[in-house]
Parts: sequence; structure tokens; C-alpha cells
Amino acid sequence: MNRRLLLAFGAVALLAMTAGCSGVFGGDQFSEKRLEGDDTASYEWNTSSDVRINVTSGQYQAIYSFDNRTQLKVFERESLGEKTPVGVSTVRFRYPNGTVVTLGQDAVQKKDSRTVFTLPAENGKLAYTAPHRGKSFSTPTYVEGSYEVVLPAGMRVGNPVLSQVRPNADDKTQIDGRVHLKWADVTADSVVVRYYLARDLKIFAGVIGAGLLVALLGLGYFRLQIRQLEQKREEMGLNVDTDGDEFDQGPPPGMG
Repeated sequence: MNRRLLLAFGAVALLAMTAGCSGVFGGDQFSEKRLEGDDTASYEWNTSSDVRINVTSGQYQAIYSFDNRTQLKVFERESLGEKTPVGVSTVRFRYPNGTVVTLGQDAVQKKDSRTVFTLPAENGKLAYTAPHRGKSFSTPTYVEGSYEVVLPAGMRVGNPVLSQVRPNADDKTQIDGRVHLKWADVTADSVVVRYYLARDLKIFAGVIGAGLLVALLGLGYFRLQIRQLEQKREEMGLNVDTDGDEFDQGPPPGMG
């Protein structure tokens, strides 16, 4: 009886481990519905940059231009630095002749902590949408060449305390309230942009101004307290002039 219970328990454990492994090694793939995404979604295919990242509220759109390439692997890092597949959706591929197709599960898979795209042609453009949050964006440079990052509406860079652009952008323009950062040729391992809301700069300036005012008021109060203490000492006769004091007339006779 005990042997049967042990065998049953082992079978259940083996089944659980097998199910877990299937999730790790390929069972947790993107659904066709997710890859199809929004039929009304539009991408800026006519971009002149080799890579264009359009960051908006809650997500970003990435467009990669390819020349003699059949595969792309992308990943993102979690809080502890581990690599994890990018949660892509609305995946499209545009042929050089302008034809746009959706890439399905056979072309978009999770492998080895990465999202792997198998491209239907060596030349063309790949586009996808992925979730994003916070006031910063970073991406490894999977593709060499020119880059463009479009910040969300109302976001700015320029203040060294509140923002960071690495490597330094070659061009920064503002179009319809959105900042466009461009790099002619990125050779760094990654592109990092940390930005701030335009009104945050006013708040930051207000905080600095308030801090300076408090510091000046504190200094004034401190000096006032010292002055009042000096006046009290004078009233109590504690400030006695010791010039010419009998104890300050040199050493005793014979000690000079």
C-alpha cells in the first residue's frame, strides 16, 4: 500500500515538473490574438532612421529596418537585472514594396529569455508594440545605424538633474509638443533616455527657491540670536575689556 502511494505521489510530482518545464522551455508563447493586435494600429513606416522608438503613455512602438538579416532577438531587464522576453504585440513586417503582413506564432517566439523574431525576408522593416512605464526608456542597440526616440507628449530633457541622455543625441527637436532625439550612428551598447514632465522643472525650481529662502531666514535668525546674546552679556557686565590687565604686564621680576 505504501509503495502504491509513493508511486502515485511520484507520478504527480513528475507531471507537475513536466508542466513547469513546458512553461519555461516554450509553453508560454504569445497568442495569435496578441500578435495580431489592433487592426487600426498604425506605424510610422516612412521614418528615415534605422531604428525608431515612439514612446507614449503606457507603451512604445519600435520600428527596425533590416538589410540582409533574417532574425532579431530582443530582451528587457527586470529590477534585479535578469533578462526577460519583451512582451510584444501587434507585430508587423513591411516588405520593401510596401506590403505589410502580421507575424504569427511561427515567427515570434520566446526563447532563452528573449523574444525571437524570424523575419520573412532579409530586407524590410519590423514593427511591434510593447508595454512601458516610468519616466525613462532604455534599449540595447540590436541594430547598428541611426536611431530616433520620440518622447511622450509634455516630456522634456535638458536639465542635468532631472534628465539624462546617453549617448548624447546629435539632434533634439520639438514637434507638436513632443521631443525627438536623433543619433546619426550609435556605437554604444545601449541608448538610455531619462526625462521629466515640463511642469516638473517649475516645481524643482520652486523647491530650490524655497530651500534658499529657508536657509537665508535661518541665517538671519541665527545672527539675530547672537546679537541678542551679546547685548545681554554687555548688560550683565560680562564683556570686560582686559586691555592693560595687571596679569598681562609681562613675567615677574627675574623671569624676563
